[in-house]
Amino acid sequence: MFQSLSDRIESAFKRFRSKGKLTEADVKEGMREIKLALLEADVNFKVVKEFVAKCTERAIGSQVLESLVPSQQIVKIVNEELTALMGGSVSKLHISSKPPTIVMMVGLQGAGKTTHSGKLAGLYKRQGKRPLLVACDVYRPAAIQQLQIVGGQLGIPVFTLGDKVSPVEIAKQGIEHAKKHGHDMVFIDTAGRLHIDEGMMGELRDIKDLLSPTEILLVVDAMTGQDAVNVAKSFNEQLDITGVIMTKMDGDTRGGAALSVKHVTGKPIKFIGTGEKLDTIEPFHPDRMASRILGMGDVLTLIEKAEAAYDEKQAAELERKMREQRFTLTDYLDQFEQLKKMGSMEQLLGMMPGMKGQLKDVKVDEKEIDRMKAIILSMTVKEREKPEIINASRRKRIAAGAGTTVEKVNRLLKQFDQTNKMMKELTSGKFKKGKIPFKF
Repeated sequence: MFQSLSDRIESAFKRFRSKGKLTEADVKEGMREIKLALLEADVNFKVVKEFVAKCTERAIGSQVLESLVPSQQIVKIVNEELTALMGGSVSKLHISSKPPTIVMMVGLQGAGKTTHSGKLAGLYKRQGKRPLLVACDVYRPAAIQQLQIVGGQLGIPVFTLGDKVSPVEIAKQGIEHAKKHGHDMVFIDTAGRLHIDEGMMGELRDIKDLLSPTEILLVVDAMTGQDAVNVAKSFNEQLDITGVIMTKMDGDTRGGAALSVKHVTGKPIKFIGTGEKLDTIEPFHPDRMASRILGMGDVLTLIEKAEAAYDEKQAAELERKMREQRFTLTDYLDQFEQLKKMGSMEQLLGMMPGMKGQLKDVKVDEKEIDRMKAIILSMTVKEREKPEIINASRRKRIAAGAGTTVEKVNRLLKQFDQTNKMMKELTSGKFKKGKIPFKF
């Protein structure tokens, strides 16, 4: 996400850095490039105009131009203003003091409303809540069945009365069912249309008036750019939404909608969808997103993903094996499996500080882990425990079993050997504090 915008802003920053001392004219020239980058990223024109004016006003101040490293001060200003533009701080979902918390999901067809109703319910289930999905989309063919499939995959019950009952009545009975069966969160999947019309809005207002939902979340497709902002504005005027879920953020390299929607509607982006799997939803952190856009990485989100993917018992067992120097190919495979749970390699590398520029035009082969897995699974248990016994004939057999070449088997064994050596050196205390035992 934001790749083209990041590239253009980085280009503007290089212009600042190459000058050393900056004049007011230098700042205005660089800000003009940032302005063009934002417009190309499909950010709302009024938003761009106001953003650039704020950044320029702060950047031409004497404290910046007369500082030792003015370029760094400008990066800091742009980072702060980007964060403020997207909402300043994370906006959490409000949990009702009197259960159930009712979350009404609204939006146009095709934005991912049904899927993200399930994703959000799944996110809160993992946090210990007891969610219920309520199927109120009686118009779109197979919408109810889709929600049931999503609910089934997540282990979350779905309340439905079929497609012959009015959505308002389904919503009413769904809440009664939730109270009766101890569900503390209810996610109402409402009907959408291909475009905004009075009939749809009237029905949504009826459900809102009946339920008085805790949250009304608008699901919008980031890929639609300015259209997403216009949709958000219309829904907010009609329903007074409480927040936005921006979907398909992994597919939009421009990101204009995410930078515009808070400013235009006054309502925060609360969650973003970052993939097709049902666990690819995360809270929206404006400060972390600003850091990603400016190529500074997002270490906090990376740590959170690692904590969610790694089992504490597995981590403790791995640490023990490392200390006892008993790290095997089976353990090596387990680490790759855990890594896959954290998301795509491109996303993870993009969260590491300084990696964004290096990743330009680089395509990470996501299937490489599967190939490595096939090689390890083609080995016997003894070979995985003691790879030193894998001679030439065994390597041929393993390669044939994995459907690959001996060269790739050799490469995997070499990588494992290097990893093992590094772990032994780390656990034996050979390296002094602050020194890194390998080069990047």
